[in-house]
Amino acid sequence: MRYLSTRGQAAALSFKEALLVGLASDGGLYVPEAWPHLSSDEIRALRGKPYPEVAFAVMSPFVGGEIEDATLRNMIEEAYATFHHPAVTPLVQMGPNDWLLELFHGPTLAFKDVAMQILARLMDHVLTERGERLTIVGATSGDTGGAALEAFKTCDGIDTFFMFPNGKVSDFQRRQMTTVGADNCHALALDGSFDDCQSMVKEMFGHQAFASRVRLSAVNSINWGRVMAQVVYYFTAATALGAPEQKVSFTVPTGNFGDIYAGYVAKQMGLPIDRLVIATNENDILARTLATGDHKLGTVKPTITPSMDIQISSNFERLLFEAAGRDSNVVRELMAALKDNRNYKLPDEMLSFIRESFDAGAVSEVETLEEVGRIRRDTGYLADPHTAVAVKVAQDHADADVPMVTLSTAHPAKFPDAVFDATQEKALPPAWGDVPAERTESLTKLAGDRTQVEEFILKHARLARGSFQSLTSEGVT
Repeated sequence: MRYLSTRGQAAALSFKEALLVGLASDGGLYVPEAWPHLSSDEIRALRGKPYPEVAFAVMSPFVGGEIEDATLRNMIEEAYATFHHPAVTPLVQMGPNDWLLELFHGPTLAFKDVAMQILARLMDHVLTERGERLTIVGATSGDTGGAALEAFKTCDGIDTFFMFPNGKVSDFQRRQMTTVGADNCHALALDGSFDDCQSMVKEMFGHQAFASRVRLSAVNSINWGRVMAQVVYYFTAATALGAPEQKVSFTVPTGNFGDIYAGYVAKQMGLPIDRLVIATNENDILARTLATGDHKLGTVKPTITPSMDIQISSNFERLLFEAAGRDSNVVRELMAALKDNRNYKLPDEMLSFIRESFDAGAVSEVETLEEVGRIRRDTGYLADPHTAVAVKVAQDHADADVPMVTLSTAHPAKFPDAVFDATQEKALPPAWGDVPAERTESLTKLAGDRTQVEEFILKHARLARGSFQSLTSEGVT
């Protein structure tokens, strides 16, 4: 399996190369050159199988034999042994044909664990095999950073730095990032928004002298390994509800578009998905884009659903690549317009392509709180606000003949203030996922300035130690 950049100017890579690089050198995102396909019989055979078995069946075609099957199976088993539910991602019935897919039974109580736990093992395996080291730099609106720092804390060949907008993640999310207690893990609180942090990451990848010195890599959802791992739970949920004979729809609380794009990948692999419904908060750029074709950046509005406080949904570029018939010239033009003018207009044929699979809806702050309360009253279920946004949107796109699965992406304890405001109840974490308030935090606060952040990384990344002075003398930072 070879991987291509959505912008077409970077070299095609093997699975291992794409895994370690993350973001393409031309600024694009890697996608497989062809979609693997599972037959109806192969999909049917996944019913009732343990999660690791399904994971191997879904992920191995993307690995393409570059990792021995036995080794890959072992890594998958180890990754999902860290979860605290035997089904890993269990379904919970909420109504006659409505279901929640709980994705928060991993170490940090968020769906990011599902991909991050296996991604860390895959990357560490490849680096150990090669005798190499690299540096991970990422941006987080809350959950990715905690999941990544937790997953990579035991990886000897990797130093991990995660930036988040200072004061704009929950206290619980911040403590998850700042109490890991590993020398190779660093939490950086930056002035600005998540989009500012994410843009800085992209700029660092474009800063070749710096990126090559620390051997920069990414584990945000721009890394194909993340998307690949998230495809798995679409298969486990759909087969449990009758696929391949039964079509299934999914509603996904959406920020950076990686989680719902994984559903699109599952559909390309043959899973009978009817609709993929994008659920957003008041930062509704994706809902506006699907409604009008105008992709116009606004100002990020802080909300009680911070993982969706995004205007630049990076993985949307992967869908644009497919909608353009895999014409990288079109993607480059759209991305240039977004960078230069903060907007682009989708051609009619591309918009029609996207609408064939996707719907979208946005939920206000007031509606979100009301929905958390309604879910609790009507079903007895305590949902986090991101899940509530998705449940609210799912109601507008329900079909009595098609099961609707809403992805529940975080445990309510990660957002206790919002849950309390909606229900007057305290959302307590399970004992295995708690972060005691007395645990010592390690946090570095920096201005939203790339030079300062790069200097910090150069001083603390083991790959760069000893070279900081020479780099600064050359004007690299």
